[in-house]
Amino acid sequence: MSQDVRPQSSTVDVSIPSVARMYDYYLGGKDNYAVDRAACEELSKVVPSTQVLAVNNRRFLRRVVHWLAQEQGVRQFIDHGSGLPTQDNVHQVAQRVAPDARVVYVDNDPIVLAHGRALLEENRNTAVIQADMRDTEGILGHPEVTRLIDFGQPVAALFVSVLHCIPDADDPAALIRRVAERLAPGSFLVVCQLVSEDRDTRDFVTEFMRVSTQGQWGRVRTAAELGSFLDGLEILEPGLVEVSTWKPDADIGPKQRTMEWIEYGGVARKQ
Repeated sequence: MSQDVRPQSSTVDVSIPSVARMYDYYLGGKDNYAVDRAACEELSKVVPSTQVLAVNNRRFLRRVVHWLAQEQGVRQFIDHGSGLPTQDNVHQVAQRVAPDARVVYVDNDPIVLAHGRALLEENRNTAVIQADMRDTEGILGHPEVTRLIDFGQPVAALFVSVLHCIPDADDPAALIRRVAERLAPGSFLVVCQLVSEDRDTRDFVTEFMRVSTQGQWGRVRTAAELGSFLDGLEILEPGLVEVSTWKPDADIGPKQRTMEWIEYGGVARKQ
């Protein structure tokens, strides 16, 4: 759960919960406010697996970036809706494998921009830009993106725990298609989002987050809906799965106490 979809702003509104700051709180971070913590506590009363879900999602991000860099030779990453910096960010994972790996973080939360720039100011192979992740042309044409990313070579475009922030009216499937069309053959798209097969859970969480964030939310979807976003792309093994089971390092990750909703996704490749 990492990006708000409100219009860009240079100020931080601490009266409204932020998806990025709620995610930070669930991960044990310090860049959140009382309003974010209160929203997390209310959400966890109904879906108590949420904090473990967030931790497992972050672990998935680390594994998938390492796998792309180590096993697939990817050296370029664009992280859409990156959220607040935490431990083992994308550039840190990728650059441990390949110091020349280049990473662009995209988020529209001004607090993410401020923290990200402070973290990355001495890393010339990494940049953070403030943009709405739905603005594909603006992002891919941004000077920092064109400085770092060679679109003639494979790129990994990450949409990790952000697609549920996009309303149906803004067509998240079309977003994935737009980005895929701009990438070179052999590029990868990493996608995951919150899904539930229980209608009551989907409806409750969707409405709770919509009200809490004053409309800055999309929808909890079904696994089949997420799968349809990747039509035309090659979904790589082990397929679309609950993310803690995607190429796990070992059976040591935290277990969700309940499975009323899960983070569901995987990796697709453009042929």
